[in-house]
Amino acid sequence: MTEHDVIPVFFTIDDAFAPFCTVAVASLVDHVDPARQYRLIVLYQNLSEAHRASMSSFARPNVEIVFRPMTENLSAITDRMGNRLRADFFTITIFYRLFLPRLFPEYDKGIYIDSDVVLNADIAKMYDIDLGENLIGAVADHSIQHVPVLVEYLEKAIGVKRTDYINSGVLLLGMKALREHNLAASFLHYYDTYQFDCIAPDQDYLNALCAGKIAYIDSRWDTMPVKGEAPITDPLLIHYNLYEKPWHYDGVAYEDYFWKYASRCSCYPEILKVKRNYGPEQVAQDGEHMRLMVERARQISHSDLTFRKVFVEDKEPRL
Repeated sequence: MTEHDVIPVFFTIDDAFAPFCTVAVASLVDHVDPARQYRLIVLYQNLSEAHRASMSSFARPNVEIVFRPMTENLSAITDRMGNRLRADFFTITIFYRLFLPRLFPEYDKGIYIDSDVVLNADIAKMYDIDLGENLIGAVADHSIQHVPVLVEYLEKAIGVKRTDYINSGVLLLGMKALREHNLAASFLHYYDTYQFDCIAPDQDYLNALCAGKIAYIDSRWDTMPVKGEAPITDPLLIHYNLYEKPWHYDGVAYEDYFWKYASRCSCYPEILKVKRNYGPEQVAQDGEHMRLMVERARQISHSDLTFRKVFVEDKEPRL
């Protein structure tokens, strides 16, 4: 067996998110094809032995689970509002996905998945999608299209059509092509040069840099709970995006998929504790953070320095 026979799937976490990554791993392993080989690579900032053991328990003869500390020096990426996810909190791990092609030169293709997901199908079926001349494959993010301010942000600040903006939580990566187009170096160049304000840092950079070289894949590979929309009956991958977390709230769409796998994990009591401790104060904070994210999107849309200004109007080169 060669590296080309292995399906590499990347997760990037810190210890706080490890229990939910374990649930994602449990669901992924439950759907693998016994005739294929999978390597789950957990790139981490810090990770306890207990959480490592919990994830490792799902290894199988055809599913290898390996752990790699993040060694890339990302000290230039600091905690400021423009680098905060949802205009809410800062975690360096969201930027790791941009460096995967450079960190793992042995792979020509790979998959990145956020840890707040549950698989309902064999991830190999996504891996087998032909990217053609595109750099990445992803799902267009329709979850925010009912919020006019956020739609304005996509078009005026990021400079992409509302129908073309992708969610970066599930990515089919053309690793070789992304190395050839110098994704990591391009990101660092534009980050250092412009320090863009944005509300979804890694996601907004990917949309701006890869525009025109994205393969749009079946939306069922990044199915998100959206309030007011009826759940679909055949999701391939459920992504509990933004604040729709079943370990925080009751009544989240697709929550049964999550609890099915959470109950099989040794960290299940830890997840239940998170749920019990998520009270009115945290709920109020979520509401305030959502309000702040929308307000920041409004402000950024009308600022003088945006991705659209640089890449569309000034025509700086993308990847």
